[in-house]
Amino acid sequence: DPEQGPSAPTLPLLGEIAAGLPIEAIEDRETLSVPPDLVRPGRRNYVLRVRGQSMVDEQIRDGDFIVVSAQDTAEDGQMVVALVDGESATLKKLYREPGGRVRLQPANPAMEPIVLDADRVTVQGIVVGVIRRY
Repeated sequence: DPEQGPSAPTLPLLGEIAAGLPIEAIEDRETLSVPPDLVRPGRRNYVLRVRGQSMVDEQIRDGDFIVVSAQDTAEDGQMVVALVDGESATLKKLYREPGGRVRLQPANPAMEPIVLDADRVTVQGIVVGVIRRY
């Protein structure tokens, strides 16, 4: 595969994340080769395997891999890995709402957004790319 030659960086595959109901991200020792333009210099970058259908309208499907750039803030509308109540990670778009709340919005009209007090949601990183294996 010419795009995955010796210069392709490898990132740790840290586990799975739900694009649906929150599930825990699990630790693992695997790595995945990624295109160099998906690696943000100076940040911790990692990969998660997506489980669930909540982001299908963003062309992210069950079994895809997302490349995440670790940071603790996000702009409205950015796709984030968010930790809810310090224990369950989820993949959603983040929007700030009035009254100190945030909305974690799925990209699937069949699913409801999650609206929580902002102090219950911790941004773990933003999604910078998607990798699909055929």
